[in-house]
Amino acid sequence: MRTVQDLMSKWTPPLHERDYLSRAVDQILSSGHTGLPVVDSDNRLVGFLSEQDCIRSLASSSYHCDNWVRISDIMSREPVSVTADMSELALANLFSERKPKIYPVVDRENRVLGILTRSRVMAALNDQLKGCRAA
Repeated sequence: MRTVQDLMSKWTPPLHERDYLSRAVDQILSSGHTGLPVVDSDNRLVGFLSEQDCIRSLASSSYHCDNWVRISDIMSREPVSVTADMSELALANLFSERKPKIYPVVDRENRVLGILTRSRVMAALNDQLKGCRAA
């Protein structure tokens, strides 16, 4: 059975908690994801910033021309994460029970290794299903 390590995107530019909102929005948009993990100076997961978090703050910030909003002020401070050794089945259960579409993948010291998206898991499970039909 595959694990998170087999399915995750290993290169993901995390956001840094001290960055400003406009830079974070640029990174999220260029990543093609709906949000990104937020790390501290040791690359440890400290939060998650989603498009929804950004939209709320962008509406107010753009109206008031406030360019000084920091990610740490608007991010979710209790992100749900997964470990690289978690099984594909446990992961599928997690995605079916929880709302996040993206999970940061962390090591035992809570350092970000990458991310895993719901669509990536769905594609992997669908490939497995198609293999069952062929057999």
